[in-house]
Amino acid sequence: MRLFVAAELSADVRAAAAACGTQLRRRLERARAADGIRWIAPANMHLTVWFLGEVSAPRAAAVLEALSPPLPMPAFDVHVAGFGAFPPTGAAHMIWMGLTHGRAELARAHDLVGERLVPWGFAPDVRAYSAHLTIARIKDPRGLGRKAVRDAVAHEHGDAGHCRVVELTVFRSRTETSGAVYEPLLRVPLE
Repeated sequence: MRLFVAAELSADVRAAAAACGTQLRRRLERARAADGIRWIAPANMHLTVWFLGEVSAPRAAAVLEALSPPLPMPAFDVHVAGFGAFPPTGAAHMIWMGLTHGRAELARAHDLVGERLVPWGFAPDVRAYSAHLTIARIKDPRGLGRKAVRDAVAHEHGDAGHCRVVELTVFRSRTETSGAVYEPLLRVPLE
């Protein structure tokens, strides 16, 4: 099964992020650069803390056991605003919204989750953690105007608001004909 750990956002923040994405989509449509972009449904919006990938059922049980105790960090606020794209240069593969508040706390949560998973054989992240909210994925970045996408994310100033993070969630991701479905397996409270 495919697993990841994430901070869930309030329904208000997800709805506002989707509205910001709609504004960005309109800008891209005017620039004729919207084809090939798959926009994320509000129900699937989250802040990934740790992506585990494909995990066998026995290993998944060990992951849930390792992550079940509360994380020793306080609840915190996040504020979602602004757009960007990955990778930072060249053809964009993903469009995201950033955080103006809560990045350090999410990085701390990432480190704490890693401390619990590495003993179970999961490789530590070699890249620096980058907190972001994925808004869209670009299916074929070669087919889109690179400059139009970069210009759009640079000039659209979305603000999805803020919410409190009181727990992390271990999700199972399944791909269905209608798209990705995320099933919560475990909620890990913050102390």
